[in-house]
Amino acid sequence: MQTNQFINSLSESISQNTFVKLSLGNYKGSEEGLKNIYVKQILIKREEKLNFTYRYKTRDITKNFTIEEGVNLIHQSLENGFKVATLFTNEFDLIWEQFNNQKITLRKINPTQKAQVSLDHDRSKKRLIETNAKAYLHELKITDAEGNVYKNAQDKYKQINHYVDILSSLIKEIPAENLKKVVDMGSGKGYLTFALYDYLTNVLALKPSVIGVEFRPDMVELCNSIAQNTGFDGLNFVEGTIENYDSTDTYILIALHACDTATDDAIYKGITAEADLIVVAPCCHKQIRREIEKNKASNELDFLTKYGIFLERQAEMVTDGIRAMILEYFGYKTKVFQFISDAHTPKNVLVVGIKGKVNPKKQAEILEKLKATKAYFGIDYHHLERLLALI
Repeated sequence: MQTNQFINSLSESISQNTFVKLSLGNYKGSEEGLKNIYVKQILIKREEKLNFTYRYKTRDITKNFTIEEGVNLIHQSLENGFKVATLFTNEFDLIWEQFNNQKITLRKINPTQKAQVSLDHDRSKKRLIETNAKAYLHELKITDAEGNVYKNAQDKYKQINHYVDILSSLIKEIPAENLKKVVDMGSGKGYLTFALYDYLTNVLALKPSVIGVEFRPDMVELCNSIAQNTGFDGLNFVEGTIENYDSTDTYILIALHACDTATDDAIYKGITAEADLIVVAPCCHKQIRREIEKNKASNELDFLTKYGIFLERQAEMVTDGIRAMILEYFGYKTKVFQFISDAHTPKNVLVVGIKGKVNPKKQAEILEKLKATKAYFGIDYHHLERLLALI
């Protein structure tokens, strides 16, 4: 009778939105290593669930169940080995306990927690780019007119926020007066360009000129139309290539997914403009791979590079490693970390350069290291060093 009363109280607390959590302990059953079960209510895709954490001696296992399934499992657990259960609600705590003589008692005490519990599965994360009143997100088909993110655009929305989150930490290292001109080379449909402009103007309250460079005229026309419609007066898109763009007076230069040596063209434009911040996410590292394949240097890694997939990965690391070295040669502090991209390129390396001071002694050391690296891998030249006349 007490067990049924406990389960009824559990069901009522869930239906009346007073349920906080539930714990099961003092396990004497047959499942090896199991110690406790902890239950909380969560919301997944607008459906309420009960989240179970099974606590073992050496691990935790988490599972989600419908409300009905979860309540039934709790009932079964009380009959199969757990000797103590505590139901926490906003109105009271209810303790169920079974003794060695099989006697069961119920004790009701004052509530431990009175505050309403959030049901968010992933606690609502404060995003730098929110969806409320963001007309550009609607025009870019990320959200509907009410600001709800479309199901098929969830990954893109997360990517936008991840990108802005990374840039926000880098921008903090640059004086506000040096945030006058930002150039996004190869801006495409402008998702990230719009989001960056939004962050700079509406979060940091700056008035920068942000320019998206894109060689496809239809993309340029579309993005300029959206910028005009949404009142982004300082955002402009121009038709052209990275190689031919005049980067003079650029303070922040960005190039995401510029293919092969186009990334080198972008870094070159940033260095020659003495940009405070250079951010690139390279892809298609073909130039150095061709060099390695052509010369077939004999070294301790040739047992790996005889396989195409390993050669490709090695070429990526060598290409971007040399890019980082060249940035350091010109006085940039470099950072290399992972950038979450879109469905076609799920993960990318992000190479970042923050303007510092040139050190002649360090420059000489870098040139020696660059020379040794090229010899080791059988590389005649790297496109970026050729652009910067380092060879």
